Amino acid sequence: MKKVYSIEVDCAACALKCENAIKKLDEVNDCQINFMTLKMTLDAENPDDILKKVLKTARKIEPDFEIND
Repeated sequence: MKKVYSIEVDCAACALKCENAIKKLDEVNDCQINFMTLKMTLDAENPDDILKKVLKTARKIEPDFEIND
């Protein structure tokens, strides 16, 4: 199931690093982050259930990373 979230990230390079790290999570089928629109498309079985894990993973790279439902 794909779901789109509004996010906050400071730079395009950080967005790419976060995207790659999130893709490595077992529960995630795919992740795409668009820095220009500040949107993240998360493809997972239950995307809302793993948001905390996604956020924790992204914040290891970009401490200011935020997910807004």
